[in-house]
Parts: sequence; structure tokens; C-alpha cells
Amino acid sequence: MKHNLSNRRQFIKTAAVAAVGAPFLGGLAAKALATDPARKLGFALVGLGSLNTTQIAPAIQHTTNCRLAGIVTGTPAKAERWKKQYNVPDANIYNYDNMEKMADNPDIDVVYVVTPNALHAESAIKAARAGKHVLCEKPMEVSPEKCQAMIDACKKAGRLLAIGYRCQFEPFHLECKRLAQEKVFGAVKTIEAGFAWTPGDPTQWRLNRALSGGGPLVDVGIYALQTARFVTGEEPVSLAATTTNTNPDKFKDIEESITFQLKFPSGVVANCSSSYAANFNKFTVTAEKGSFGMNPAYNYGGNRGSRSDGQEMRFPNINQFAAEMDDFAQCILNNKPSKVSGEEGLRDVKIIAAIYEAAKTGKEVKLG
Repeated sequence: MKHNLSNRRQFIKTAAVAAVGAPFLGGLAAKALATDPARKLGFALVGLGSLNTTQIAPAIQHTTNCRLAGIVTGTPAKAERWKKQYNVPDANIYNYDNMEKMADNPDIDVVYVVTPNALHAESAIKAARAGKHVLCEKPMEVSPEKCQAMIDACKKAGRLLAIGYRCQFEPFHLECKRLAQEKVFGAVKTIEAGFAWTPGDPTQWRLNRALSGGGPLVDVGIYALQTARFVTGEEPVSLAATTTNTNPDKFKDIEESITFQLKFPSGVVANCSSSYAANFNKFTVTAEKGSFGMNPAYNYGGNRGSRSDGQEMRFPNINQFAAEMDDFAQCILNNKPSKVSGEEGLRDVKIIAAIYEAAKTGKEVKLG
């Protein structure tokens, strides 16, 4: 990007530093670091499904401050494959019923929960009680109550909890936030954001409300919600929503598609959409003197940004999972709070609950 290049670089540098956030290492892990301060933090991955297999485990290999130290799985065959591929010691292989034994393992500092949404709290709370810091995939959980239980467990244990909002570490997203909040194009007026994809397997857990907590809204619509909150730096004061379902045989207990509108204190209106019956992921921010946005916006790589003034947005494509894990490690090592804390995850889940309420009642919902 040619325009305001020095400011942009400074913003990204500042944002990267600011992203370094939260608490302290304790017990055996603290003693280990005291004797070897250059030691990388050991991550144990919970749930060896597609995301861990294809994205997160490979991403750990590209981090500065993290290493794959352990795994948690209920499938012995997966445990054996991962043991061989990543040289995971037998002592660092757990199942969902013996996670409490991590308390005696100084090799593991952080537990990264990547299970179906409705199982996040169970594993996160077990990890906290074992004295481990917790990084959890989004959405944080399927209800505000379960989110709060995760927050309470980590606070009681004196451990950090963060949510896997990888886009908050992605350079194009950070630049769009800067353009909005520094009013480079004047005050923001509207945001159009959406994410949709078409899941093929009708038996997958995402289509089961008991495990997912909802349909495309909780799966990928949360990215549009995050964009609106992240870019404006505000919390919505009211919202409205509508769901549609043209294939009730496939989508038996979740929405097929949803649109929702968020209104913010400054007057910004965000029109958001999500679907399991289309394919798109993008957003556009319209301000007084121009517009900017991303298309694609939410991919693991290859995202692109643009500005209406023709100035180029050029940033390197980073490994977003590596960035979020390194940030979390720095938060722990520097005793600073994470910008993607449990409280941040709880806010989204509360808003999602309100969106479903608005869709069910057909009425606008006021937010506190």
C-alpha cells in the first residue's frame, strides 16, 4: 500500500505488540522456565479432527514460542498416528477421561481445545483444573452460561483463557480496523459482511444442534459478527435477524441461512449474512469519503484487501494459527491479558443468542 505507508507499518507493529497479552506460569511449568528461559511452551491439542490435523498442528511447526507437546483423543488409532508423526511421548498422550493427570506433567503448559462446540467447556475446565492455560476454538461454547463456567474455572486456577479469533492477528484485518478507527475515509457508516460455505457430509457434527449450538451463524457467521465489532471498536445496541431453510431434510434442527443487522452507538449499521447453501466470504466498510474491505476475507491464507481510492493494500500472507498461538505464548510469558480473552468470546455468544431470539420472535432485540 503506497498511501500512508509509514503509519500503516507503525500500526501493524503497534498492534502486534499490543496483541501480546496475559497471566502467569505456575507450579511445575514456572520452575521449568526458570531453569530454561528459552524453552518453548508446550501445547497439547484436544480433538484430532480436520482443523487440528490440517491447520493447527502444522502451524505449530512455524511458531517461535510454541511446540507440540501432547495430544488428547478418544481414538487410539489417531493417537498412534500422531505419536509417530510428531514424536509425541507416550506420557503426553491423554484421553478425555484422564486429562486431570496433566497436572503432574510439566511438559504441557497450554491446552488448545478443538472439539465440537458443545464440548469446549468440558475440556477447558478439566485443563484449567490441571493447572494449564487454555486456548479454545471459536465459538467459545453454545451458551453464555457455559462460557462463564470456563472463565470462572480459569480464574480460579490462575490460568489464562483465550479464544481462537485468528483474524484479529491477520494484517489485512488489522489494516481495515486502522482505516476505520483513524477515520482515513471519514466516519464509518455501514458494514456489509458475510461468510457462507456448503458442507457436504450430512452426518457431520456441525449439522447437529446438540453439538454445534446452531447452524452457519455459530460456525462462520461469527466471523461477520467479529468483523463488525472489531472494525468499529463498539458493541451493538440492538439487532434484528431472519432465518431461511429451503432444505429441511438436510437442516433438520439448524438454520440453513441467516441474515442479521447490528446497530452501533455511533450510528453504524452492519448488515451480516451466513449460509450453508452458498459460497462467499467478504466484507465492505463504507465511510463518508470512500470504502474499503476484503474479498476473500476469512480464508486461512490468500486473503485480499482493497480501498476505493485505488491505493494498494499489500501485506504478507501469514500463518494465522501460528500468529495466534505465538501471541498467546507471549501473553503467558509476559503476564499480560489477551485481546481475545474469554470475556471476548462470551460477548459473541451472548450476541449470537440474541440473534437467534430476534430470528425466532421476528422482533428487534435491545442489547445491554
